Amino acid sequence: MTLCISLSARPSNNGTRFHNYLYDQLGLNWIYKAFAPTDLAQAIAGVRGLGIRGCAVSMPYKEDVIALVDAMDPSAKAIDSVNTIVNDGGRLTAYNTDYTAIEQLLERNAVPAESSVLLKGAGGMAKATAAALRDAGFKDVTIIARNETAGRALAGLYGFQWSAELGGATADLVINVTPVGMAGGPEAGSLSFPVEAVEAAKVVFDVVALPAETPLIKAARAAGKQVITGAEVATIQALEQFVLYTGIRPTDEQVRDAEAFVRAQ
Repeated sequence: MTLCISLSARPSNNGTRFHNYLYDQLGLNWIYKAFAPTDLAQAIAGVRGLGIRGCAVSMPYKEDVIALVDAMDPSAKAIDSVNTIVNDGGRLTAYNTDYTAIEQLLERNAVPAESSVLLKGAGGMAKATAAALRDAGFKDVTIIARNETAGRALAGLYGFQWSAELGGATADLVINVTPVGMAGGPEAGSLSFPVEAVEAAKVVFDVVALPAETPLIKAARAAGKQVITGAEVATIQALEQFVLYTGIRPTDEQVRDAEAFVRAQ
């Protein structure tokens, strides 16, 4: 049996159910497990030493894990952020499928590159999001981050603006890339953007995948806004991980069935 895992401060069953469903449908003798590591270095050493084929990396480890791998695929190296590790005979290569997910969702939802954007967050996922925005041609982007060092660095890297606080700012597209609204967190019931910013936006995007309907997404739907959810991000990035691990790309129907299986929990 081949083992794949995920490492996250707040593990969920979403990735576990998605991968295991597809393993079963495709007749693969594989299994996927989720863990919350107490020591990241030891966890990655375990991936190498135990022959674990693949490892998904979630907040807050997307940058810290860089020093623990052997090679960086261009998808991860370009943004210094990792969400996927593939183990080839003890050699660990890091990838980033978050970027791919953000890129595809912006295109699928036909979000105009001329849109003004407020991007809240400055961690590893924010890097992937900012890179996807830049590469899609977005220019009027402001990074909202209380950490001035991280916020300014991220904004400067992609030619965007930075602000420590949102204040009364609004934009056509607002994107939350912070843990605000995440199930199990201290701000699970909080809005990452105030109601005024939601009402002024044309598109509201929350990368938080658990729950599928975060407070921000619920508020946006109530206001009649176009929404892009973290659950959508999770599906695309998990699919690309699945392909990296197994070398098999499931059919669109199989992916839709896996999504339905995840939602049914």
